[in-house]
Amino acid sequence: MAKQESIGIQAVDRAFDIVEALTELDGAGVSELARHVDLPKSTAHNHLRTLEQTEYVVHEDGEYRAGLKFLRISETARKQHELYQVARSEVDHLAEKTGEISALMTEEHGRGVFVYRSRGSEAARIDTCVGDRVPIHCTALGKAILAFLPADRRNEIVERHGLTAVNHNTITDRDVLSEELEDIRERKIAYDDEERLNGLRSVAAPILDGSNSVIGSISVAGPTHRMQGNRFETELPETVLGIANVIELNIQHA
Repeated sequence: MAKQESIGIQAVDRAFDIVEALTELDGAGVSELARHVDLPKSTAHNHLRTLEQTEYVVHEDGEYRAGLKFLRISETARKQHELYQVARSEVDHLAEKTGEISALMTEEHGRGVFVYRSRGSEAARIDTCVGDRVPIHCTALGKAILAFLPADRRNEIVERHGLTAVNHNTITDRDVLSEELEDIRERKIAYDDEERLNGLRSVAAPILDGSNSVIGSISVAGPTHRMQGNRFETELPETVLGIANVIELNIQHA
C-alpha cells in the first residue's frame, strides 16, 4: 500500500511538472519536454496523453500546450479570493489616478502571487502577468506583506526559499532585509528600487484585515524617471496608503 501511495504521489508530481514546463516552454514536442523535465521520452509521452485525454493539454502541429480548461480553474480560484473581490475596483482606481501600473498581491506557499493588475494611461509595458509567482523579498508588494507576517512565518519563508538575487539590486543579506522590514512596519510603506526589474520602481502598502493580520498588498509602479523625488517619496506613498485603507475598511464591512 505504501508503495502504491508513493507511486501515485510521484505521478501527480510529474504531471504538474509537465504542465509547468509546457507553460515555460510556450508549448513543446515530446522530446524537448522530456529533456526539460528530465524524464524518459516514453514516460513524458504517457503523461501528455493522459493530460490530453482529460482535456488539460492540447496537441497541435506536433506540439503540446496547456489547454484552455485551466482558465476556468484559475478564474474560479481568483473569484473565490475575498481580497480580489473587494480590492479589484480600488486597484483600477489607483491606476487611473496615477497613470501607472497598479497591482494586488497575496502570499501563497512563501511566494508573492499577483492577483490582479491594472494599467493607467501612461503605464509602462512589463512582462508581469496575473498569476505570476515571484520571490517575496524582491518587490515592494512582497516586502509589504513579509514585514507584517508573524516572525516565525517570516523566518520560515526565508529559510525555505532563501534570498535569491533576481538582479544586482536585490536584497540578499538577511540583516539588511530585517532592517528594511522594520522600517516598513513603522511607516506601512515599502519601496522597490529596481530590485526585480531594471528601470522600474514601485511603492506598496500592506492590506490588513480586522484582526490586524496581513492578507495582501497594493502597489503602484512606473519607470524610474517618473518615480523619483517628492512623487516617489511622498505623493505616491500617501495615495497608496489611502487606497489600502479603503480596501481594509471594505474588507472589515464586507
